[in-house]
Amino acid sequence: MEKLYRLNQIKLQDRTKVGDKAFQLSKLIQRGYPVLPGFVVSARVLQEFLETLNSSEALVADLPHSSFHLDVANWRQLQYVARLFRQEITQANLPPRLLSSILEAVREQEATDLNLILRPSVVAPTAKQGLGNISGLLESQVCSCDEQAIAVALKQVWSQIFRAKSLLYWQWAGVDLRQINLGVLVQPFRNASASGVLNATASEWEILATWGLGLSISQGEVLPDVFYIQPDTGHIREQEIGNKTIAYRTSHPTSIAMSEAPYIITDLLAEDKQKQYALTEEYLQQLVHLASQLVKEIGANFTIEWTISNETATGVLYITQISIPQSAISNVSFIKGLGAATGRVSANAHAIAHSQPKPEKIPKGVILVLPNITPDWLPLLQHVAGIVTEQGGLTSHAAILARELSIPAVVSVKHATKIIQTGERLQIDGERGEIYRVVRREEEIQQEDASVENEKFTVQNLEPLPQSLTPSQSLHLPIIGTQLLVNVSQPSAIAKVHSLPVDGVGLLRSELMVLNILEGKHPSVWIREGERSQLLEKWYAAIAQFASAFEPKPVFYRSLDWRDSELRSLENISQTAVQSVLGERGTYSYLINPAVFELELAALAKVQKAGYSNIHLLLPFVRTVEEFSFCYQKVEQAKLTQVKQFQLWIMAEVPSILFLLPEYVKAGVQGISIGTNDLTQLLLGVDREQGHLARVFNESHPVVMDAIARLIEMAQKANIPCSLCGQAPVLYPEIIEQLVRGGITSISVEPEAVERTYRAIARAEQKVILEAARRQLKDKA
Repeated sequence: MEKLYRLNQIKLQDRTKVGDKAFQLSKLIQRGYPVLPGFVVSARVLQEFLETLNSSEALVADLPHSSFHLDVANWRQLQYVARLFRQEITQANLPPRLLSSILEAVREQEATDLNLILRPSVVAPTAKQGLGNISGLLESQVCSCDEQAIAVALKQVWSQIFRAKSLLYWQWAGVDLRQINLGVLVQPFRNASASGVLNATASEWEILATWGLGLSISQGEVLPDVFYIQPDTGHIREQEIGNKTIAYRTSHPTSIAMSEAPYIITDLLAEDKQKQYALTEEYLQQLVHLASQLVKEIGANFTIEWTISNETATGVLYITQISIPQSAISNVSFIKGLGAATGRVSANAHAIAHSQPKPEKIPKGVILVLPNITPDWLPLLQHVAGIVTEQGGLTSHAAILARELSIPAVVSVKHATKIIQTGERLQIDGERGEIYRVVRREEEIQQEDASVENEKFTVQNLEPLPQSLTPSQSLHLPIIGTQLLVNVSQPSAIAKVHSLPVDGVGLLRSELMVLNILEGKHPSVWIREGERSQLLEKWYAAIAQFASAFEPKPVFYRSLDWRDSELRSLENISQTAVQSVLGERGTYSYLINPAVFELELAALAKVQKAGYSNIHLLLPFVRTVEEFSFCYQKVEQAKLTQVKQFQLWIMAEVPSILFLLPEYVKAGVQGISIGTNDLTQLLLGVDREQGHLARVFNESHPVVMDAIARLIEMAQKANIPCSLCGQAPVLYPEIIEQLVRGGITSISVEPEAVERTYRAIARAEQKVILEAARRQLKDKA
């Protein structure tokens, strides 16, 4: 059987041997489109390789119900089996004849003086759900053009099938592992003057562009230039320059040792280049013309990745990847909002209109469509596959809860509950903010049953599918001096966060954590009904999970910060409570009802008595020094300060702190955490729950950045640590360099943003160190 397939010679019957990605590219290159040439290591090669391994046949034959009795709900066992099998793959030897054939194919393409990129290309004919976007599961590998490096990279691509999160995904999609056909597309990895993405729909073409290789876009490390094109005319409707501070390029093979990383080099862009569009008018028009041709060939909806190779003096535009939506998706009924939590999912809609009361339960595995989400919806959200809301922005409770639970979500979708009907099939893309109606064939409808939906929910929430570091990248993370912390509230996130490069928990959101234990009753009801001790035990156990999991790393527990309007379904909340953006929030509410705050402090004290000295308290929404002093007195009465490691911090989110911080420090504040979400809301006078004001709610606004800079400086003068939590560094990664230069001591982000934030901090610190070294050399000269 053929082992290698040239991209320009692939036929229809070869599709299962080469995978969908390679097959789609082959169709284009054979029709004369400028596709980067290459060849495919066929899926049969992987199958033959697995047959030579000791444990592969039994494991692959039986998964997910294997002779190992693998339980995908048992995270530790799943990780162990995945690691064991991947080690067997990476340590095995490849046939010398295969490696010789690959090198010969590279020579035929005259690419031996370049690095290579190996791209996974999959077909899974048994998938019940449709594979969708699996870029976070199977990632490309880059290597030099020698046998040892190719062998390592090829086995790394193959081994990703058996990642823990991959095994979960295959089960959710109904994929029989014996039926996965994984081809590997091998192409020369050429340097580029510019790269990007073209997203085409019937109503609009969106072109994203950046300098250098497209890696900086896929990893979220730059804000690319954006061009919006009118499809019927090809005219530019709108264009916006991005924020491009870095560019990636590949190193020359002769400049690196054999089969050693890194193959990717990061260049800091000069200020004048940052202010230029990466696409010249000539290449922009080439892309527009290319899109016009592709629409005639493959229809109105597709995505291509492109690059402008700079290996020649004039530069050549190439297509490197193409993605075409499943044929079952109709582009007629298209709705768009704000992408609030990444991921893509297809499921039945369950719509709840504004006039309808909150239900007691929701069918499992549905896409929930409703006007807005408040924190008390948390128990119900544990059972949904996706979320669509009419209101809310990227920092709304709906968005925060969705990201925390790893549920794809689209917010700020106008009239969603009127447009979408309960029972209709949707596909939502939580990254692009897009919603499609899905037209299913009759046989698919007949096959669908509740058990599939239940299984889908379980798998999805056990292990989300974010973009992650490849094995080679994770081994080469630079050391950073700025602490990177994580925001969490759900115990289900602990296992995922444990594998991330974090220094602790910068924000443990109590109001979301505690909703899991309240059983639908406000804490005040528990106390009034004489069940204080029972609630205390539950609260203690909930906090202790995090203290134990992260010990000895710090865990900053933020005490309750509720508004009555957010808890309408909890018993004891007045249904006539005033709908207020602010309400009786934070420490002010403790003055009104100290009993609940005292219960929280008692739970923290119980955690300390259990031997955990890594738990600290973060007070929310502090308006005045008097409010803090009241809380400080309560903290002392609870004897929390008797543990010498204990620290009492406040959230720096009410603008009054810009004037009162020295007084707070005198009163006993030991550190501050800048809450960019509320700080922006109050400085700019914008309700962050209103998605239609997303353009106005700008956490990188000069006013906000000036306030943050002042807070960092004031904290330094007071000799206390200054952290920052909120969405600002995630939505605007370019501000991380300003934070590092200013002297921020730590940054706390949500789990899905940890890896790209780590890289951004590392780049900023390296840039600062490099500039300091250059100044030193200049001074000596």
